[in-house]
Amino acid sequence: MESLKATHAGTSTPLIITIITTRRRPEYHYLLQVAHGFLDRLNECGTDCSDFKLLVCNVDPVPSAHTDACLLSHLLPSVARHLDEPIAEAPNRFEQEKQDYAYCLARSLELYTPEYVLLVEDDAVPLRDIFSAFFHLVQVRFPAEPLGGGLYAKLYHPERLQGYVNPEPMRILEWIGLGVVAGLVLTWLYTIIFYRPRFSWPMFVVLTIYAMLLAELAGRHYLLELRRVSPALYNVVPVTECCTPAMLFSETSARRTLQYLEELQCAPGYAKDIALYKELGKRKEWAWALEPNLVKHVGMFSSLRGWYEGEEPMLL
Repeated sequence: MESLKATHAGTSTPLIITIITTRRRPEYHYLLQVAHGFLDRLNECGTDCSDFKLLVCNVDPVPSAHTDACLLSHLLPSVARHLDEPIAEAPNRFEQEKQDYAYCLARSLELYTPEYVLLVEDDAVPLRDIFSAFFHLVQVRFPAEPLGGGLYAKLYHPERLQGYVNPEPMRILEWIGLGVVAGLVLTWLYTIIFYRPRFSWPMFVVLTIYAMLLAELAGRHYLLELRRVSPALYNVVPVTECCTPAMLFSETSARRTLQYLEELQCAPGYAKDIALYKELGKRKEWAWALEPNLVKHVGMFSSLRGWYEGEEPMLL
């Protein structure tokens, strides 16, 4: 494969894709899966994505020990935090992760002149529609102002948290709407099959509730997959709290985010995803989430909660 390392810093790009990586269980090779996935997606995208850049950001405390990142450094542009700057020890792992995240975001802005920054973690493999969804988001949904002035757009939310029975009010409305439409169709079929002379409201209510329960039982995340027929069908909704495997920033919002991250300190129970979400209210900002997910989370173990020789890593 032709090396992409010759990409020159300082060049302008519509999108810089930065993969944040640290050592994990060596047999899984998450970073190689993610890098391969993005190279495949870029190749499939063709000339529309020819100006996109890919950067590997190695935040491992011992960069040379991260063998997958060292291997990729011969192919892709790479930076290593613990080689580039003296690092004071963080008070906890959550603060360390926040600092690593801020470093990779800052280096993406310094090395390139991007319109957008896609910051992905090294266990988030891109799906085939990620770039078609990106173009629709920035060119059709928010043509006037990058991300509609939002702080970021989240491209992944855990499937287990995508159900209808959740605090997000829009999902409740969506659930009711789905039930009403399905209830109407089922009631109409009932009147035809059983030769009923007129519409039955009690039957409509029963079938509506039945359809809602069936949709929740089947899983909302499976129903969201139907939206992949076209990027125009994707949901763009107010952001939810959890998780940062794939986050899209505009150039201006990335600089605001760096300022916010510098002013806050993370701790157990207050990781960077929660901190950024809470900053939205404090700063009178807003952010978005895209549904369905545009990356697949393949990580089985949490690097944040640590893994050392002789220890079993903690399941996510």
